[in-house]
Amino acid sequence: MNQGFSFGKPVAVNVTPSPVSGAQVSIFPATSSDSNSPSTPENITTPLPTLGVPSVKFQVSSLLENEWRNMEWSEEVRETLMESVRSFKPASETVTEARVLLVGPVGAGKSSFISSVQSVFSGRVINRAMVGSSSSTSFTKKLRTYNIRGAGENANEPTALVLCDVMGVGEGESTGLTLHDALSVIKGHAPEGHQFSPEQPIGAETVGFVRKPSTNDKVHCVVFVIDGSKVGSYAKSLGVTFQQLREHISNLGVHQVALLTHVDQVCNATGSDITQVYKSKAIQQAMVKAGQLLGMATSYIVPVKNYCSELDLDENTDILLLKAVDHILQYVNLFFQDDSD
Repeated sequence: MNQGFSFGKPVAVNVTPSPVSGAQVSIFPATSSDSNSPSTPENITTPLPTLGVPSVKFQVSSLLENEWRNMEWSEEVRETLMESVRSFKPASETVTEARVLLVGPVGAGKSSFISSVQSVFSGRVINRAMVGSSSSTSFTKKLRTYNIRGAGENANEPTALVLCDVMGVGEGESTGLTLHDALSVIKGHAPEGHQFSPEQPIGAETVGFVRKPSTNDKVHCVVFVIDGSKVGSYAKSLGVTFQQLREHISNLGVHQVALLTHVDQVCNATGSDITQVYKSKAIQQAMVKAGQLLGMATSYIVPVKNYCSELDLDENTDILLLKAVDHILQYVNLFFQDDSD
């Protein structure tokens, strides 16, 4: 039995493991799907659990004869993907930007992914979203939004993609992102620059609180970011927490996908050649474990390698990053299609 969030005191959670989709959790009463309502549950401000887990050791990975997902690697593919992101427009007459929220454990690579995507379009490695170390303390403390800008002649023109960065999951018992605040951000109530504090949950008294958020204020897709080098050693309580959060997000009609980061640290094959990512058994196994952790089919999960120590861009790393963005934007448009039905 694990302990989960409740609207008062903790409740017992029955978790039934599944070899494919992970534990199935059902602990919350029905919640309102009215995303305009500021009535986010009041008593779910308990911070997400402490992780404090070491990275798994670098694995010597055998390669499969054929890729388990089809992938093309060429400059032409890179340019096609870049143009697809540059030209993306939300499938809505009233929304001009697609707001995507990244959620994940401390050190999983949320801020690094934002900086890496912007690096691809900038033509050089930059750290636009400030990145910390992989310690147990989140470097990001505030809600920050980043407009991904174009490239070349369009470098000063933002694309329609906005990536939202928040405090990491699992700092400890007294700090960290709470379920209440995560849902408030998704509903559009949280102002830009809001500093997260478990002792001061987002509410009507919050400076800049958005009482009646428009569709432009809301999050249109949530991306869970999981460290591939730690996925096998995360605390079980983290999986319960993620699945509780996913249940609430689903009730709001927001689609969710996931990124498996640090794939170059999972096995020696991808470490030396990122194009082997879909031939690596170790990566395939890590994807399955991520699916079990999140209670999510692996078809929603894509692997990425962020720019961390590099000073120069790499074509194949760019392709993997752009493929992830393209994957995210597909589910952004599903939100707008569902909203119009």
